[in-house]
Amino acid sequence: MLNWVGLTSIEDRPPDQGGSVQDIHILIIDDDREICEYMELLLEQHGYQVRAETDARSGIDALREEDFHVVVLDIMMPNISGMDALEEIRSFDSDIAIIIFTGYPSIDTARTSMKYDVSDYIKKPFDVDEFTETLERILREKGLIIDPEEELLKTIGRNLRERRKEQELTLKQTARRTGLSISLLSQIERAESSASVSSLYKLARALDCSLTDLFGDY
Repeated sequence: MLNWVGLTSIEDRPPDQGGSVQDIHILIIDDDREICEYMELLLEQHGYQVRAETDARSGIDALREEDFHVVVLDIMMPNISGMDALEEIRSFDSDIAIIIFTGYPSIDTARTSMKYDVSDYIKKPFDVDEFTETLERILREKGLIIDPEEELLKTIGRNLRERRKEQELTLKQTARRTGLSISLLSQIERAESSASVSSLYKLARALDCSLTDLFGDY
């Protein structure tokens, strides 16, 4: 019987609303079939493509043959331990994100995980919400998913910079035309700050374009 902290039934959990998880492939390697089945249901509900293997060798072979973005790897498994599997995975894939699951955390396994650049080390039982948040953080760090708002800011910033350079305007000249500070303009172009509607309107007028031009195809 599963005994996760914060566990709720799959039917009761709300579906992913972000729309930002697309074509992310996750491999679960855990000898506990019940855990594999639960993780498959949980992650698929959030929009991920999931494959689960209860045999470490089969999981490693799957990694060699198919493309995955994340591996969730259990430590305590028969035949091949999770640490041996981790070492072998890193021998042919130094980039894939790996999350270690363990019901028996230790200093040695934590140290080995750090040596092989594990993305996170999670103790069982785990909090489901914390796990999904951790997974999303790892995917963002890898550049595999982008928050919709973040993507919009990047689109606006990129279009502003292109329009300004087409007109051979410096940031200082654009600031003079709009009354906005050079610092703010720079932050907007680098997607480090969101522009108000008023600021976007001033920029559109200064660059002789429409607001929709700044939003592009977003």
